[in-house]
Amino acid sequence: MPNFTGHLKGRTTVQTIICLNDTPEHELILRESSASQSCSDDRFNKAKHTSCGTADLIRGHGRQEGYFMNEDANGDCACGTFECKVATVSGQVVMEGNWKYTHGTGQFTGITGNGTFRGRMTSPTESETSYEGRYELKAETKAA
Repeated sequence: MPNFTGHLKGRTTVQTIICLNDTPEHELILRESSASQSCSDDRFNKAKHTSCGTADLIRGHGRQEGYFMNEDANGDCACGTFECKVATVSGQVVMEGNWKYTHGTGQFTGITGNGTFRGRMTSPTESETSYEGRYELKAETKAA
């Protein structure tokens, strides 16, 4: 399984926030973002990264989960899920969690793999995330 590391620099493309009245500062957030990507693995370096997730936060702390897609220049996609803890520390929103591949198209058909990530919001609509992980492709398994 190839190991790799990478970095995402993202921007919110759509966001909806619902404030609940059950607890002070309780928010449900639906967010879609798009990111530029640099990766140590050529298959993912400069791939278009899109994610969509929901967060349940109270006073800036809680959980987020969602889906992501990495699309290469040919349109082949590696897709997966993520989950993380969200915290607000000294006014800075930070995330830390896990991701895993669930499926893919084209050269990524049959992809499996997982890893971890850490990120932070650099503004209300921009984020930076570092990740690491490993993956296996169906074709690589057959060749072994």
